[in-house]
Amino acid sequence: MTIFDLSQPLDEDVPVYPGDPTVSLNPHASHDADGYRVTALSLGSHSGTHIDAPAHTEPNGVTLDSFPVETFSMDAVKLDCTGYRAGDPIPPTVLPTDPDADTLVFHTGWDAHWPEERYLVHPYLAPETASRVAELDCHVGIDALNVDPTGSDGENAGDSAGVPAHHAILGAGNLIVENLTNLGAVPQSFRLDVAPLPVTEADAAPVRAIGRTE
Repeated sequence: MTIFDLSQPLDEDVPVYPGDPTVSLNPHASHDADGYRVTALSLGSHSGTHIDAPAHTEPNGVTLDSFPVETFSMDAVKLDCTGYRAGDPIPPTVLPTDPDADTLVFHTGWDAHWPEERYLVHPYLAPETASRVAELDCHVGIDALNVDPTGSDGENAGDSAGVPAHHAILGAGNLIVENLTNLGAVPQSFRLDVAPLPVTEADAAPVRAIGRTE
């Protein structure tokens, strides 16, 4: 078995969606003062590599703890989207007709811009692409901040009105994993493990994303 680490580091440089809580790590106890070390963590539920539950955007959507733990070990197919640029919508032509997997992972290569300002202006799923993914009843992963456009001051990030990709995918009862990395290392078909922190009634939670091949 080969193991691939697909997680971004969870530190104070983590890019976040504009307005979301930033990540802070502050010493709470130290070896010198207390004889042990404890760090106080402060972060949002969508910090770093994380997984979105339907409750994130759907008023009646279920939370992460509604899913059995085996849901977070997924058969994945990687889709090559590395030709798309900042603010480009990814069209439905990239999608397989009948994917032999329960998760479609969009490999944009945008993780190369982490944690720069440019990371916020990324390729994203066109609304019709997300609608087709929902019809296929698949979960989604992406190596960008967002399956919808995020944008940054002074740069064109496409149509940022609403979050149609989130609504389509989460509204169908599926999950979204964002801020993946190192997707160039995994083969087209692989196993994706993305178990979230067991936060009660979570709209999202950080994950340690791991790719596996036999």
